Amino acid sequence: MPAGTLYLIPVPLADEAAGKSFTPYLVDTINQISEYIVENEKTARRFLKEAGLKTPQSELLIHDYGKHNRDKNDNDFFKGLLAGKDVGLMSEAGCPGVADPGAEIVAEAHRKGIKVVPLVGPSSILLALMASGFNGQSFTFHGYLPIDKADRARRLKELENQAERHKQTQLFIETPFRNNPMLEEILRTCKPATRLCIACNLTAADEMVKTQSIAAWKKQTPDLHKKPTIFLLFHP
Repeated sequence: MPAGTLYLIPVPLADEAAGKSFTPYLVDTINQISEYIVENEKTARRFLKEAGLKTPQSELLIHDYGKHNRDKNDNDFFKGLLAGKDVGLMSEAGCPGVADPGAEIVAEAHRKGIKVVPLVGPSSILLALMASGFNGQSFTFHGYLPIDKADRARRLKELENQAERHKQTQLFIETPFRNNPMLEEILRTCKPATRLCIACNLTAADEMVKTQSIAAWKKQTPDLHKKPTIFLLFHP
């Protein structure tokens, strides 16, 4: 029997953003699937309901791929797929496998010869890049920068130099409760002419995407505390 298909199902980035996040094809797909691999079962069930799931939730088989379950034997995750069932993979927010531990599931699916199908949906990285006005043909996402202040400042200078030397957009994130210290470090470390885009609460009602020079940001600094944010650096 041929293996099933692993569908990568994006979920909203913000509360009350379902209408911006779910395509008709995604809705059709989730109503043909009864098995999922997810980061958090509670939020996954909520997202499926918001997306228009018609299958009774009691009939779903959901594998929790949270941080406490990632070291377990993977047979449970792939048993249905190897038996010919289609399975959905869902992250906590955005696109599975992109800055997301679900990449490990996708990699194992390829090793097992399972077909992988990515569905269209919101990626905070791409949305921020699209709205920044920076180079969208050459860019690098660095994830989290070092926590240590000296190491973080050194890394910011490296990213700024890369942006200036290669005309390449540099993207990175921080844990939301450390956003304000990160912004302070950026403004303290980078050159006045360097351009900084702050993309905050993407797809939410209070979404903010703004690009200006470091010098301009110093005149009016936003409060980013506990707000999901992507920072982008560029040097024209």
